Amino acid sequence: MKNHQNTSARKAGIDSRLSAEDKEKLREMAFQAIRFRCMGEKMPDIAVESPRLKELGAVFVCIHKGKDLRGCIGTIEPILPLWEAIKRVAVEAAFGDPRFCALASEELDKIDIEVSVLTPLQGISDPSEIEIGKHGLFIRKGVRSGLLLPQVATEHNFDREQFLDCTCRKAGLPEKAWQDKDVEMFIFSADVF
Repeated sequence: MKNHQNTSARKAGIDSRLSAEDKEKLREMAFQAIRFRCMGEKMPDIAVESPRLKELGAVFVCIHKGKDLRGCIGTIEPILPLWEAIKRVAVEAAFGDPRFCALASEELDKIDIEVSVLTPLQGISDPSEIEIGKHGLFIRKGVRSGLLLPQVATEHNFDREQFLDCTCRKAGLPEKAWQDKDVEMFIFSADVF
């Protein structure tokens, strides 16, 4: 795994209570979970001492190979401790993202792992509440839903309307569906590293 900060991490999201050590531990746990799964081995238990990593948390793991996305999976509900959630979603991002084939062992030294620790979802009724660069977006209509992380808008230079349109597309809805009365919109932020 390459060990550099993504430029998107410096331009999107928020800073959380996670220490630099906590962030590095989460990135390392994500990589090790992927590596052990690639090798067909069981990941050994890792001692987790940080109280923050033992808290329930919602998290996404995005895997990049060069400039290309190679997998991205996460949770929007904090149902597991961060240290456990990170291992689970990292493996899903590497091997279970339906948009990509499973990561191969020869790719391990070519990937970069980006972690996003999410804040709780907050329902909104007015799109003007969305702050590009700070907020991610979750849109739901019936059984369809789509989510874009805060860094997506900055990486693609989206304005608010483009961000809304793209999130609707991700949900399998028409671009302007966010204007419908029966569409639910939620914002959140994330510590991206």
